[in-house]
Amino acid sequence: MEEGLCQDSVHGSGLVDKTRIVEVKPLRSLAPMLPKSLQSSLSRRYPSRFSPFVLFEEPEESQPSPAPIPAPIRSFRKPLDEEEIPHGVNGDPSSPMDGLNGKSVDDNQRRIVQPMNSCKSSQKKSRKIPEFGSSSLIGGISVAQRDDGDRKVVTLVLMTFDSLRRRLCQLEDSKELNTTMVIKRADLRASTVMTGKAFRTNMKKRVGAVPGIEIGDIFFLRMEMCLVGLHGQSMSGIDYMNIKDEFQEEPVALSIVSSGVYDNDAEDDDVLIYSGQGENFNKKDKHVIDQKLQRGNLALDRSSHRHNEVRVIRGLKDAGNKNVKIYVYDGLYKIEDSWIEKGKSGGGVFKYKFVRLPGQPSAFAVWKSVQKWKTGSSSRPGLILGDLSTGVESIPVSLVNDVDSEKGPCFFTYTKSIIDPKPFSLVQSSYGCNCNKTCVPGDLSCSCIQRNEGDFPYIANGVLVSRRPLVHECGPMCKCFPNCKNRVTQTGLKHQMEVFKTKDRGWGLRSLDPIRAGTFICDYAGEFIDRAKVNNGGYDDEYVFDTSRIYNPFKWNYDPSLLEEISSNVSSEDYTIPSPLIISSKNYGNVARYMNHSCSPNVFWQPVLYAENNQYFLHIAFFALRHIPPMTELTYDYGCSGHADDSSAPQGRKKCLCGSTKCYGSFG
Repeated sequence: MEEGLCQDSVHGSGLVDKTRIVEVKPLRSLAPMLPKSLQSSLSRRYPSRFSPFVLFEEPEESQPSPAPIPAPIRSFRKPLDEEEIPHGVNGDPSSPMDGLNGKSVDDNQRRIVQPMNSCKSSQKKSRKIPEFGSSSLIGGISVAQRDDGDRKVVTLVLMTFDSLRRRLCQLEDSKELNTTMVIKRADLRASTVMTGKAFRTNMKKRVGAVPGIEIGDIFFLRMEMCLVGLHGQSMSGIDYMNIKDEFQEEPVALSIVSSGVYDNDAEDDDVLIYSGQGENFNKKDKHVIDQKLQRGNLALDRSSHRHNEVRVIRGLKDAGNKNVKIYVYDGLYKIEDSWIEKGKSGGGVFKYKFVRLPGQPSAFAVWKSVQKWKTGSSSRPGLILGDLSTGVESIPVSLVNDVDSEKGPCFFTYTKSIIDPKPFSLVQSSYGCNCNKTCVPGDLSCSCIQRNEGDFPYIANGVLVSRRPLVHECGPMCKCFPNCKNRVTQTGLKHQMEVFKTKDRGWGLRSLDPIRAGTFICDYAGEFIDRAKVNNGGYDDEYVFDTSRIYNPFKWNYDPSLLEEISSNVSSEDYTIPSPLIISSKNYGNVARYMNHSCSPNVFWQPVLYAENNQYFLHIAFFALRHIPPMTELTYDYGCSGHADDSSAPQGRKKCLCGSTKCYGSFG
């Protein structure tokens, strides 16, 4: 009998007697293999200082300590050869984004940031970058941290990867990369750089939870999950390892990625019916075949007998882009049942019933609830108003209180802009660019790009590449079209926001949609006021945004040493503001007035300048510091009016209730 299922073993009931299936013994060769033609030339293709793409080539047994960090990769000056395209687990040169249950997934996701420290220095130009974003950690993750991470290291790896990806996208958009390169996707190139420098964590395979990764964490790319050890396969939907006991050695499943393509939707959000991997139709011979009980399928079968925990990652479509998938870690499951049924083509398909372990925080269930609220198929508990903005925003802003009986916040007038803004005098040859239709990245004749030091500040979907002293956007004075990609902060809300009542911090703000790192969230709207009125106590400090406050320094931009760029050519992250800007949102404001303070925020502000009516006006724009799951409160650093360690600092600091592990106890 052929290994796997006999075609005639499928009964009319759709079930099969699994005792008739010939089991395939675990193979040592399940480790990544390369074709003979590639094996013979492996050393020739990879220079001595450039290791092959081994992000997913992990043996089933324990791994040796990582090799010393190689010299920096000349990813720009010495392009990869065509043969150096990253390969998958079995040497398959297909895209690493392929293979959710044997099918390809979205590969157009082309395009994660540091917690802040306390206010310690008044010298903005010489202030010390916190340990979390310190250059001493770049490429310097210890051997122990590579095997076993924690939340800090996981976040560092993810944010470093995304900062590199954004920069590579920016260079690609502006055609500064070698156009003859085979590898065009920034995520593959960024992961190659990270892997070459051993900038990874949780490389040691394990059953159960992964240190530093929390249930509900989201990922926009499969590479992100691989770099932090959540799911070690770039293509396959099943990750597994061999476990040896006193009797035998056999594979067990560690994690699965549910693509949503083959997997059935169970009525219970804590139950997943997962389909095995492998085609059940032979395209070459054009006949129906059965999935085989080997590799990942065999590992799932053994795990169903062992009842070991399996990590489950759910792949969901992005509401804003149907061609993009977002992956959410849904926690630990166990396989309670398995069977075989006929697939659409007639071949036998393995089915596994995964049941979520009780007592875990909700993740996938939250996504499902949000989808029902947005489509109106389910009522929103605690809904007070459907649109707090009363039509001012193009996307409704709901008002919700499911905590107590309060009917809403104090009255204010909703506005999307600053009332009576103060213009700034800048030495400029013109107030706008002369571009046709839209500004093009890399076009140095564009005056707006020139003001941004030659870089286009955004990549696809309006994602900010780097924090800058000042971002210059095109404005109404420019000749480019209103849909120019350099007008990101002028187009209003991008996500469906919700003002909600917190348990202990008054009203807060969150999004019903997932938000990618670097994505614009909103402006800070309100009344422009002068400092004298603030000092005289004429305005409630709770609703005042002041650019002259001392804000905790942090590093968000990519490290140029990873790409062998000259650091002196990299823009500073210290803001350059023509003069202090103070905005009060007490009487006039938008959703930004509801963002609470946090010592470990997930949002940061960026000064943005553009011209209107022959004058330049400064705006405060908020961007996502890291990937933010839906229904997660949005917070930013309120800054300090004095030094945290200065006895002469003004009194009246507020008690902080952010709940962060790095909470400094007070703010303001």
